[in-house]
Amino acid sequence: MDATPGYNTQVPEEVRTPDHVETRIGGLDFRDGLPTRETSQLLYDHLDFLRGVEAFLDFLPVASLEAVRRGLASIGVTTANQIAIADRLLDSSPLFLTGNTDTVYAFNFLDLDRDGPTVVEIPPGCGPGTVNDAYFRFVIDMGAPGPDRGKGGTYLVVPADYAGEVPDGWFVARSPSSVNVLILRGFLHDGRPDAAVASFTQGLRIYPLASAGAPPAMEFISVSGRSFNTIHASTSAFFEEVATVIAREPVDCFDPELRGLAASIGIRKDRPFAPDARMTRILDEAAAVGNATARAIVFDTRDPEAFLYPDSAWKTAFVGGDYQWLIDGGIGGRNLDARALFFYAATVNTPAMALKLIGIGSQYAYAERDRSGDYLDGALTYRLTIPANAPAKDFWSVVVYDPQTRSELQTSQPYPSRNNQRDALVVNDDGSVDLWFGPTVPAGHEANWIATIPGKSWWAILRLYGPLEAWFDMTWRPGEFEQVDGGR
Repeated sequence: MDATPGYNTQVPEEVRTPDHVETRIGGLDFRDGLPTRETSQLLYDHLDFLRGVEAFLDFLPVASLEAVRRGLASIGVTTANQIAIADRLLDSSPLFLTGNTDTVYAFNFLDLDRDGPTVVEIPPGCGPGTVNDAYFRFVIDMGAPGPDRGKGGTYLVVPADYAGEVPDGWFVARSPSSVNVLILRGFLHDGRPDAAVASFTQGLRIYPLASAGAPPAMEFISVSGRSFNTIHASTSAFFEEVATVIAREPVDCFDPELRGLAASIGIRKDRPFAPDARMTRILDEAAAVGNATARAIVFDTRDPEAFLYPDSAWKTAFVGGDYQWLIDGGIGGRNLDARALFFYAATVNTPAMALKLIGIGSQYAYAERDRSGDYLDGALTYRLTIPANAPAKDFWSVVVYDPQTRSELQTSQPYPSRNNQRDALVVNDDGSVDLWFGPTVPAGHEANWIATIPGKSWWAILRLYGPLEAWFDMTWRPGEFEQVDGGR
């Protein structure tokens, strides 16, 4: 075999780099494999952009939880004993990722660096409750799906390296982060929130373990009817949110790969985040593309596993059925797109929303298209049939959301939803329920109507609390959104 010119041996062509290469980012020029200065600059700009987009998608959970913390702080929830409570349910006034209109929320942030080990006393009868860390990773469930099994109990949330004593009968949760979110949900009784509100205000107690002898009085701050924002930025301000968290949290809260990704765009725990003009321009574009990519993943998925049924618009928010988004138990790694899908659209990560727990926890399906595959249009009228015997021990509901904010759609109805326990729905002779969606009330369907807005798109989430076997074995399935006004 002849030697390659300039070499003593034959060097395969695929090993060598041509003097000019055309790529999607432009022409790349080399002199005997050495990049020109212009080519290097182009490649570094591209690399920083790629890392920025990747950081946007991988750090969605971090920025989202930080945005919730900031939003609640803006209305006065800043200490362990201050609870944000949706005492009149969560309406469409605040911006909150896919919040529901059907349960009494109680929100709180624990700060283990500030307060040390923190006690959470849960009253009996509490619905699903969860603690998540600063990366929105599951720490522990409370209430019905938690170890107290709805009977109430005392929890102690501690740092991961806590070695102190724990009183007998308490449930211990170890968190790798300082800041943790606690979200509790109380069920309606006779369609009203009063009993759940009383349970929280009379029985929920949160305080530092160090103050157990004289815990501070609880303060409940209503979020019903209040306008505030809990959603992360979709501009380069997103990276400032992430930088705040990395600076605050223990270094081991994030693994070296994530810390390295953040560091590659200038975010480090031990240094201020201060991108220069060049990097700011790149991160502005990276945030725009990252945000757009997340929107494609949520609303125009290419993953067939996201769809719940053949020829259906209904999708799952937990693609793969694993709350850690592990593929085949981790053999296939982590489904990064599935994780981005969930955290761009939603909050609160718990196995109770992903596992098969008959009669416990909750299950969800979402859709942004009608039976024909078209996006749902606020100027048109649609019908959705919920077949008889919906497999929900506690209740089912459908809530409508704005694709821009991923929050409840703001319309003439403060609660853009229908719930089979709260609302006096008209039921068909066969036990099914037809829900109607459109800008005006279809004649005779006032009780089952959810308002939409001309000029705005919308999407919907079907919730089943206390899901039953028929949901998991798919012998029951919801109808599709059917356009009923003949088009535009």
